Amino acid sequence: MFNALLLENSTGFKAGVTQLDESQLPPGDVTVAVAWSTLNFKDGLAITNKSPVVRQWPMVAGIDGAGTVLESRHPDWRAGDAFVHNGWGVGETHWGCLAEKARLKGDWLVKLPSAFTPRQAMAIGTAGYTAMLCVLALEDHGVKPAAGEVLVTGATGGVGSVAIALLAKLGYSVVAATGKASEESYLKTLGASSIMDRAALSVSGKPFQKERWAGVVDAVGSHTLANALAQTRYGGVVAACGLAQGMDLPTTVMPFILRGVTLAGVDSVMAPLAKRQRAWERLARDLDPALLETMVQEVPLAAAIASAHDLMEGKVRGRVVVRIAV
Repeated sequence: MFNALLLENSTGFKAGVTQLDESQLPPGDVTVAVAWSTLNFKDGLAITNKSPVVRQWPMVAGIDGAGTVLESRHPDWRAGDAFVHNGWGVGETHWGCLAEKARLKGDWLVKLPSAFTPRQAMAIGTAGYTAMLCVLALEDHGVKPAAGEVLVTGATGGVGSVAIALLAKLGYSVVAATGKASEESYLKTLGASSIMDRAALSVSGKPFQKERWAGVVDAVGSHTLANALAQTRYGGVVAACGLAQGMDLPTTVMPFILRGVTLAGVDSVMAPLAKRQRAWERLARDLDPALLETMVQEVPLAAAIASAHDLMEGKVRGRVVVRIAV
C-alpha cells in the first residue's frame, strides 16, 4: 500500500490523501518511488476542481515528480536511477506523482542532473522548466542582453520567479510585473531591475503602443499578453506559456506586421526529450540553487490540498515543494 492524493468525481468531486494498492497503478514500463513533488498552476486547477483539467477518474494528482526508479522494463532505466518527470498528461489522463509510488513511461523521464537534489528539481518543477524553455525561446530568436529590457509577467509565480532569476544571471535587465507591491524586495533579490504594477497591463489597451520590451516572458495571457505585444520593440520576441488571466488574446496583427514581433508559443507538457534535456542542462548551469531556495515553500503530502487552494487564491509566492517520503 502507498499514500496518494486521489481525486474522485463519481458522486461529486472529492480530493483526499488515501492509501492505494500497487496493483491499481496504471500501465507503464517504469515503476518509481516518488520522494518529492510540487504544485504547479495546473495541479492547483485539478485539486481545487476549478477547471476540467482531469480527463479520467479517479485520478492521482501531480504532474511533476522526482525520486528513484524501483523497477524498469525500459532500456534506458534501471533500478536505483534518479529521475525527474514533468508533464506528458500525468495528473490529467495518467495517474500522477503526488503519491509515494507511480508507474510511468520511461520515455517521459529525464535523468536527474547531478547539480540538483530531487527536492531542488521539484523546487524547479514544470514551472521552472517552462521558464527555462521561455528563456531559450528568447535566445533562439536572437534576443541578447544588450537589446534592452525584458518583461516578466506573473512575476511572483513559479514561472515568473525562475524566469527572473535565469534572465538576471544571464545579464538581462528584467522588469517584473506584479500586483503584489509588498513583494518588491523578493523580486529584486531574484534579480529584477525594476517592478511595475500589473494593472498597467491587465486592462484593455491600444493595439499599438510605445515600444519598450526587447523580449517578454508571459505566463498570464489575455489583455496582459496583448499589451505586452503592443509594447514590444521592433524585432522583439514574446514567449507565451500561460493563461493565468485568461485564454483569450484580444490583439491585432499590427505588432507582427509593422514591427516584426515574434510570438513564440512555449509548451512544456509534450515537449520532446531533446528539448527537455537541453532545458534541464541549462537549469543546472544557469540557476543558482541558493537563490532557488528563496522561492520555496515546503509542505507534506497531507497539506498539499490546502496549499493548492492557497495557490489558486494568489496566496503563494514562488514554488511549493511537496514532501512525499515520510
